[in-house]
Amino acid sequence: MQMKRLVEFSKSGRRPHRPEEVVFLQLLRTTDMLSRGLVQVLKGEDVSTTQYNVLRILRGAPDGLPCSQIASRMISRDPDITRLLDRLEKRGLIARCRETKDRRTVMTRITREGLELLGRLDEPVQATHRKQLGHLGRERLRDLGELLRSSCSQAN
Repeated sequence: MQMKRLVEFSKSGRRPHRPEEVVFLQLLRTTDMLSRGLVQVLKGEDVSTTQYNVLRILRGAPDGLPCSQIASRMISRDPDITRLLDRLEKRGLIARCRETKDRRTVMTRITREGLELLGRLDEPVQATHRKQLGHLGRERLRDLGELLRSSCSQAN
């Protein structure tokens, strides 16, 4: 990508000089492009990316999770996780119940309807990922994944 196009993302209007800034801006642009593809797939099921994220998290936790653990595993932080869970529960995609061992803990589990919805989305989401990133090939994708994991661990 030309440097000129990266400048569009700079609020100051100045040309990015440091490689870190150039890469940061490119990551933002790439994230936006990749997200738009996912949003199009999810739109068919009337699910937001954050709702999809919660459902995927809960699919991987068959015994359920408390709200705080769901929030800590999310890709994008949602300041109002309770309202997000309320919307999913209203649609019948999740269920919440108070634990008998510790009445302070409310566990959230994915429902059969939630699992069915994810099942319908699995292939279209994977097809979108293949379309967007498949051209990189397995080895380059693995390397990119390692670089991004390394960056995330350093940023925290």
